[in-house]
Amino acid sequence: MADKTEEAGGVHFPFPFTPYAIQKDFMAALYQVLEAGKIGIFESPTGTGKSLSLICGALSWLRDFEQKKREEEERLLEAGADPLNDGKDQAPCPPPSCQESPGSPRAAGEPDWVTQFVQKKEERDLVDRLKEGQVRRKKREERLQQTRHNAPLKFAAKRMRQEDEETERLVRLSRETLAAGTGPEQLAWGEEELVLAEYESDKEKGSTSGVDADEDDLEEEHVTKIYYCSRTHSQLAQFVHEVQKSPFGKDTRLVSLGSRQNLCVNEDVRKLGSVQLINDRCVELQRSKHEKKSIVEEEKPGRRRRLEPRATCPFYSHKQLQLLRDEVLVEVKDIEQLVALGKEARACPYYGSRFAIPAAQMLLHAAARRAAGIRLQGQVVVIDEAHNLIDTITGIHSVEVSGSQLCQAHSQLLQYTERYGKRLKAKNLMYIKQILYLLEKFVTVLGGNIKQNPNTQSLSQAGTELKTISDFLFQSQIDNINLFKVQRYCEKSMVSRKLLGFTERYGAVLAPSREQPKLSGFQHFLQSLQPGVTAAPAAPAEEGEDGTPRPASPLMHIEGFLAALTTANQDGRVILSRQGSLSQSSLKFMLLNPAVHFAQVVKECRAVVLAGGTMQPVSDFREQLLACAGVQAERVVEFSCGHVIPADNILPLVICSGPSNQQLEFTYQKRELPQMMDETGRILCNLCNVVPGGVVCFFPSYEYQRQVHAHWDKSGLLARLAVRKKIFQEPRRVSQVEQVLLEYSRCVKHCGQAGGMVTGALMLSVVGGKMSEGINFSDNLGRCVVMVGMPFPSIRSAELQEKMAYLDQTLPRAPGQVPPGKALVENLCMKAVNQSIGRAIRHQKDFASIVLLDQRYARPPILAKLPAWIRDRVQVKATFGPAFAALRKFHREKSGSS
Repeated sequence: MADKTEEAGGVHFPFPFTPYAIQKDFMAALYQVLEAGKIGIFESPTGTGKSLSLICGALSWLRDFEQKKREEEERLLEAGADPLNDGKDQAPCPPPSCQESPGSPRAAGEPDWVTQFVQKKEERDLVDRLKEGQVRRKKREERLQQTRHNAPLKFAAKRMRQEDEETERLVRLSRETLAAGTGPEQLAWGEEELVLAEYESDKEKGSTSGVDADEDDLEEEHVTKIYYCSRTHSQLAQFVHEVQKSPFGKDTRLVSLGSRQNLCVNEDVRKLGSVQLINDRCVELQRSKHEKKSIVEEEKPGRRRRLEPRATCPFYSHKQLQLLRDEVLVEVKDIEQLVALGKEARACPYYGSRFAIPAAQMLLHAAARRAAGIRLQGQVVVIDEAHNLIDTITGIHSVEVSGSQLCQAHSQLLQYTERYGKRLKAKNLMYIKQILYLLEKFVTVLGGNIKQNPNTQSLSQAGTELKTISDFLFQSQIDNINLFKVQRYCEKSMVSRKLLGFTERYGAVLAPSREQPKLSGFQHFLQSLQPGVTAAPAAPAEEGEDGTPRPASPLMHIEGFLAALTTANQDGRVILSRQGSLSQSSLKFMLLNPAVHFAQVVKECRAVVLAGGTMQPVSDFREQLLACAGVQAERVVEFSCGHVIPADNILPLVICSGPSNQQLEFTYQKRELPQMMDETGRILCNLCNVVPGGVVCFFPSYEYQRQVHAHWDKSGLLARLAVRKKIFQEPRRVSQVEQVLLEYSRCVKHCGQAGGMVTGALMLSVVGGKMSEGINFSDNLGRCVVMVGMPFPSIRSAELQEKMAYLDQTLPRAPGQVPPGKALVENLCMKAVNQSIGRAIRHQKDFASIVLLDQRYARPPILAKLPAWIRDRVQVKATFGPAFAALRKFHREKSGSS
């Protein structure tokens, strides 16, 4: 369909088709937020074209912004180049960013001629910068145009790279031949790179860039851009496809950024599997490349040393990265297309995409902005699927380390020091001793002994203890250590990566066999070097939930915990969890104030947009995130639109009692009663008799779902349900979800075509589980969504109690309002409910009923937290009879008309 140009609020918005009225309103509101530099909270239900509205609204603003910027630059350049402008007429004012503040020191007490001279110089400098910028942009456009029309460049670059590799191989062979047999070998081959280099702190020595001179050409001028963020790579890929289909697809320079795990094309690195191992191996390969020249330069005259060949990544070279950067900017590509292009051009997509960041206009990212070299100053950030933004920020900055990891890190670092201690400089030894001391004290505070095996250590006391950061440091007796310096040392020296190389070289990556306990590879190695010396036992490496081994250097994980301990005392807590044995016990840092990590984003960015299908309740964003980050209330703009479906295509019901008049209130005390579970089963039996296709029923937890399922099986209710619907249960394992969904959809489709007694399927799901977010139950897959009870988080949780207490102390409480801590619990519950019931109604012609089984949903404060398009249509039914009649009528009419 031909592109349309729609006007809303005086702005022309190109659109691939005629937009809905709510899409026009969305784009106009978004444009105003970006223009005014506001913080926008946008809610647009799934199926209303939110992604296209974001794309066309944001890129229309960027188009107009760049046009105004070019016009202003041309005006300034014309004024600066005007030969008649001899300085008598006042030159046009520079942009606001270049103007002096009224209270600047120069404005007070200086002669007018000095002020005029400085002002003229600034104006000339501004004109010179604008001219340089124009030249750079022209060169970039010419280069991209050449790349766009000259595909054979890729093959020429590949040929050049192969020649370079062959030359490098021959040179390496020559060096090995010359160096063979010369000088005593104090270390085994390849071991030298495991030794820590001499460490100098930031104050003692300026940091070096570590980038080759020939890579300076990769630097680009930074332009105004939009950073688009989402939860998963699949959502980013879907967004890229929407951009490709939009009217802006041909003219937008878009870069997709992902992790090394998603973008690496070096098979030797990819096969490592673990994200941490891939990251560390990649960094080592780049470091080897930059250090190759310095090996020869550091040799002293008259002293020959064996030159050890160090592996470098064949996909990291200046020529190939420059080519890939230009290819990325020429045409919009998703991550899969970027990887395919990297393989074809033999260039690294991870680094190639990052070199394209400065020139990109719209940028998608899933990794840390600091690692990507992202500059937020004056830019626009759009965070999609932002309903769980607070939880995401909190989770990223919360770290848990086990007693097993602490013991293993101590053992590995101790053995590393015994092996290479005589080669380490004094400052390295000093920091390593501090790290060993920290690890020992962490184990001690849990009640364990660092010198004993954590698997066999039983702790004298069990339970959970919660401490402020300061109290934890005092109790651990580490308050005299500067953790900021230790953190900087770990980052600069890369000690954990050296330790990883050590473990890879000498084993102990996986745990010894439980059936035949034996000395670890480390201990065999140490005893072969120093007979009689017994090393501390190495703790076995742990395995993740998927069965894959965790990184062999647990120190990498512990570094995150050390960094978390540098958080301000009031913004976090440390949880000591003692679980019987030391290996099962843990230390966890819990972030209480996510705003401290979001403050820089809202401070530096021109505008920030938080968007989602269900953003209600938004009070959490305003109070916990934005207000605590220093954002003034007048800078925050809320936009919420209705759905595109007709009002009679949805039937939301709150049912307060069941068929036998049993009051429905699924509290912790009542929900496990047999009569409550029986009543729930009877309600579902009635629903399945009148609802065609698929019914999705959400329970508060996996345990409660299992308990109800077992009760129904015993009472015979499960067999009654199976007469009308085939029953499926949501699996706990992620690997099984896709298969269950496939069988569920096949069953619904088959029953709809075949007819008979079985009319569809019943999916028993869990709130917060695999199917409560991101799963599409459109059309017949989800004709009815049932919510059993209210999924309140466990109030017995020590973490939740501390969070509630923190909010009660820090957030203001208006008269008549519930305490912030209690509001948090209600908001967490309703966010989960809104996400779950949003699985149905996925497009304009879809229809479904939503059944909320709990009389507490009828309370006005709870109803107010539902999305507006559902809240405005909710019917509260005190008894089951009228509710069942309304459901039967709704589905009879809709099924007959569809």
